[in-house]
Amino acid sequence: MQILGLIVVGLIIGALARLFKPGKQALSLVATLLLGLAGALIGGIIASFLGTGGIFELNILGFIVAVIAAFLLIGVAEGMSSKGKSKV
Repeated sequence: MQILGLIVVGLIIGALARLFKPGKQALSLVATLLLGLAGALIGGIIASFLGTGGIFELNILGFIVAVIAAFLLIGVAEGMSSKGKSKV
């Protein structure tokens, strides 16, 4: 059940990060999920360092940091995917 919960939270975090990111992102659902999961892990680690709970506990500070981390990861993923394409 924890894995299913982590997948759902990763999708929510990734979707929120994409919602806040201006412009259209060319990311699949799987990429959104993976970047959301990465953001959730980063948010959990930072929140646990700040003493607000464990890495896999859902708290408001960890959630906010997770969305910000996923937002930044989506920007990096977009930058890496558009490097091979020339914009004319």
